[in-house]
Amino acid sequence: MARKKREIAEINAGSMADIAFLLLIFFLVTTTMDIDKGLNRLLPPMEEEPIDNPPPIKDKNIFVVVINANNQLLVENEYMEISELRESAMEFIDNNGDGSCVDCGGDQSPTSSDNPKKAIISISSDRGTSYDMYVSVTNELMAAYHELRDDLCMRRWGKDYDTIKEEAQDAEDDSEAKDRYKYVQEVYPLLLSEAEPKSVG
Repeated sequence: MARKKREIAEINAGSMADIAFLLLIFFLVTTTMDIDKGLNRLLPPMEEEPIDNPPPIKDKNIFVVVINANNQLLVENEYMEISELRESAMEFIDNNGDGSCVDCGGDQSPTSSDNPKKAIISISSDRGTSYDMYVSVTNELMAAYHELRDDLCMRRWGKDYDTIKEEAQDAEDDSEAKDRYKYVQEVYPLLLSEAEPKSVG
């Protein structure tokens, strides 16, 4: 009697495509993507025509912040820790040397800024400065402005700056909320000047 040939067992691969597709979806859903972080800054609009004779700026109205290649901070020609930067910037902005700012509470030092509308913070960094240090310095300076605005809002309206800002964004045109926000911006305008990175040591 002839033996039957043994059939080779086949692997059922019909569902392999489905399994691969499900695994692909699983990894796409569960994998987290790194999101690039940046500075939330609104750049000023480009002026159509350059100003021929810009008004002169007094040296006492410029707060010079320099970051060297070793991530050391030089503020007004003196070494400073980053933890001291915010307080120092606030004192400079809020100085009110000419007495024209009714909402300022500074010391009115004759060697510091005339008023917040004239107080300019100039940041210079080295090409070797780390990005983390640059961001930390910028954050401290932005926080100085935010703290001054926050203090003004609390004194005048009993609300913090973020609340005033939100109310202005939600309000209709020509409303009291928008006027409050505009007033705060006028008292403490953000005047940051950033120089192109160079080798400062």
